Amino acid sequence: MKKGLFLFAVLLMVSLALFSCKKKEAAAPGGESAGTASQSSSQTSGGYLRFAWWGNTVRDERTVKVAQLFMEKNPGVTVETEPTAWDGYWTKLNTQAASGALPDLMQQDYAYINQWFNRNLLEDLNPYTQSKVIDLSKWADSAVASGRINGKLIALNLGTNAWGMGVDPAVLQKAGVTIDDVNWTWKEFEQIALTIFQKTGVQTHPFSAHKQLVEFWARELGYSYYSADGKTMGWSSIPGEIKEWLDINLRLKAAGALYNPEESFLQVTMEEEPFSRGKTWNAYYWSNQHVGHINAAKRNVIYIMHPNNPNLARPYKKFGTYLKPSQFISMLSTSPSKDLAAKFVNFFVNDLEANSILLAERGIPVPTDVRDHLAPKVDPQMKTLFDYIGKVTPYTSPIDPPDPARAGEAEDAMRKVVLQCLLGQFSSTQAAEEMLKAAHEILAR
Repeated sequence: MKKGLFLFAVLLMVSLALFSCKKKEAAAPGGESAGTASQSSSQTSGGYLRFAWWGNTVRDERTVKVAQLFMEKNPGVTVETEPTAWDGYWTKLNTQAASGALPDLMQQDYAYINQWFNRNLLEDLNPYTQSKVIDLSKWADSAVASGRINGKLIALNLGTNAWGMGVDPAVLQKAGVTIDDVNWTWKEFEQIALTIFQKTGVQTHPFSAHKQLVEFWARELGYSYYSADGKTMGWSSIPGEIKEWLDINLRLKAAGALYNPEESFLQVTMEEEPFSRGKTWNAYYWSNQHVGHINAAKRNVIYIMHPNNPNLARPYKKFGTYLKPSQFISMLSTSPSKDLAAKFVNFFVNDLEANSILLAERGIPVPTDVRDHLAPKVDPQMKTLFDYIGKVTPYTSPIDPPDPARAGEAEDAMRKVVLQCLLGQFSSTQAAEEMLKAAHEILAR
């Protein structure tokens, strides 16, 4: 009996020692911690998370501060922040997936979310919303639905977003140009671009953002960008329309009004973009990127709706513009700290103090209380985005389904063709046909 008690005591001491070691190891990566939205730190006894996102200088600084705030509220947890520029983000995450080194949380995009879901890499958040660890009581159902695939909630919308055009108001004023951005067409855009060049010498940015611009052009004609099965382009029957879109570029180039395509198509930081350096009067980007462009340009920038298809009589078959989730936040299915990751997600999307730091840089927040809290706090430039979403909403139609798995490869191939066209290697007719051919070869695999 005594011998049994002695062995039991020894085993108990060894178990306690091992538990103590493992607890120290878990705290080793940092010493501070992360937990849930403004909940007491007593609910979190430690842990370690990695959060990856793409962004810009403004987004990076604000996101790191939110991670630090989370750690302050939850002593014992460490959040490792992993920002990357857009052009290297997906390569980095795919490399991590191949090596089994994915983070716990990642920023996701509507164009890629299907790929990651089909690879079983995204965790279903439904159990955490049902248990209220992630509180969606102040979220619109439509905003939540954008992150669902086959009934699984694999992402949460980080902001409402819409496509548009950043323009330099000082250049417009110097050229004597005004823009009615609700009603203008691409033909009017072309004439405005020529007027600006003739009166100021400032050039126009080429249509390097071809995906959105072709997509909206096609949607206004009643076509989706991709076919329902994802095997072809949905605008396959209207290559002549895309030819016309390319011709605008070519005519501006012939007049000397188009900025150097080779430079415009380079993947560079916002600070290095032609628009930021004052080389063009315009740039094409999502509304959530507006603050970053203002900071990169270091001057006043206004944000307007992009032009409409010139061949359409109102009412349109379908408005080309749509409200898009700016980005999502997703939990990786490989995360060893899912409960803690869910608490961080709740903090990131719902906490008022955290969102006072983020200040809607990723897009207009979804929770009504967060929006109401931020509206009087944001600076005038950000307030214009709150107003922009309100203005553009009546001119939007429902978003198409997420892009097919090989969409990224198809976009790269079509982007290359557009550049070749602008460099004179294809006519606009050839380029439209070659875009379809290149995309279809990839999508059909």
